[in-house]
Amino acid sequence: ISELRARHEKGETWAGVDVFSGKVKDMRELDVYEPLVVKKQIIKSAVEAATMILKIDDVIAAGKTKMPKTPKEGGPESKEFD
Repeated sequence: ISELRARHEKGETWAGVDVFSGKVKDMRELDVYEPLVVKKQIIKSAVEAATMILKIDDVIAAGKTKMPKTPKEGGPESKEFD
């Protein structure tokens, strides 16, 4: 990592870690590119997933507050079963 940072400091912006050799190499030579389109899609997918989780959480929370109590839970109907 320190070698990678040093090369980035020198202006070698395409330097990256070759996952097969573990060495710092020029990613253009290895045909490794990460276009802006990929980053935008990653962020969009993450936002969609987070939104879906929050919606599900809201549905669960709303369902818990609106459920009537059953006789076993000690609601007003429990006197009928004593």
